Amino acid sequence: MGHQVPESGSVGIVTTATATLFSVDNPLRMSNGDSLGPVDVAYETYGELNETRDNAIFICHALTGDAHAAGFHEGATRPGWWDNLIGPGKPLDTDRYFVICPNLIGGCQGSTGPSSINPATGKAYGLDFPVLMMRDLVAVHRALVQHLGIDRLLAAMGGSLGGMQVLQWALDNPEDLANAIVIAASSRLTAQNIAFSAVARRAIMTDPQFSDGEYAASGLTPDTGLSIARMMAHITYLSEDALTEKFGRQAQPAVDEPGLGVHFAVESYLDHQGKTFVERFDALSYLYLSRVMDYFDPFADPQALSRLTQHPLRWLVISFDTDWRFGTEHSRRIVRRLEHAGQPVSFREITSPWGHDSFLLKLDDYHATLRSYLQWAQREVQA
Repeated sequence: MGHQVPESGSVGIVTTATATLFSVDNPLRMSNGDSLGPVDVAYETYGELNETRDNAIFICHALTGDAHAAGFHEGATRPGWWDNLIGPGKPLDTDRYFVICPNLIGGCQGSTGPSSINPATGKAYGLDFPVLMMRDLVAVHRALVQHLGIDRLLAAMGGSLGGMQVLQWALDNPEDLANAIVIAASSRLTAQNIAFSAVARRAIMTDPQFSDGEYAASGLTPDTGLSIARMMAHITYLSEDALTEKFGRQAQPAVDEPGLGVHFAVESYLDHQGKTFVERFDALSYLYLSRVMDYFDPFADPQALSRLTQHPLRWLVISFDTDWRFGTEHSRRIVRRLEHAGQPVSFREITSPWGHDSFLLKLDDYHATLRSYLQWAQREVQA
């Protein structure tokens, strides 16, 4: 298949840049007291920073995302993961805004993570990589913004784990942001959510090829465990109605009689999701980044909202009515906490049949909400 011609509204061909934000001599000081350096961060930008440097929007990606949020890499046939949202004329209009999207620390798409080389040993960190907290992700985001010469962002926004990063950022350093946009996220995972992640991690770590996290040195990959983790997670990203509409109880065409193989269309779909996922994602990154969400509970700190009184900002919180992974009650909890602290919060529950994955999709009400809010936010900043 040849290169797909970018559609109208695409940012076109893009490249990924890399910045070294921390070094061995000037390491990242982490929440658990560890130090990490060097720290490289892969990132992409779209649009242009204006003269007053007040039109920047920072995108925080979800668990298995990366820096490639929009446009096409040279020779690629698929656009970035949020391409329906970012580009000329789209809600994140690159004729108006300068959009930044990095790969998370702990990730596996160009940023320093557990598969990176530990300078102290000359081998991949593996399970020696320090445990990450949400504040560590935000510390690296802030360093990238400083690296790009931006004092204050028009907005930080993200969905799922991305929304959690935005929430942590806005609570700890509200002076960095004019607006915080939190989509399909949670301020505290339920026991059920922690349980899903626990089973996913167990599938990876009990794969015979996991090799105590040193699989890369042995030329192995725990593909079976990682694919099972992805299959299970993918079920939670879709609503029951979405799965029913897409597959129902449709059988595979070649199935003649009952058995234990892949007989239903939904099984084939999940099998495909698992197989394609292992081609682009690292098992250790899945372990570390899923654990970040388990520990996240910013409102447990009695002083969590105190900095907002000194540096107020504006909030948009969005949920989707069929999202059962981080349902609307998760968003309402965030809204209640912010309103109790006197914060200006806009909240919108969007109707969608597609469950948690809705934040990635082109939905009219969702896109219209983001478009209107960002245009209003830009007018407020420039007034």
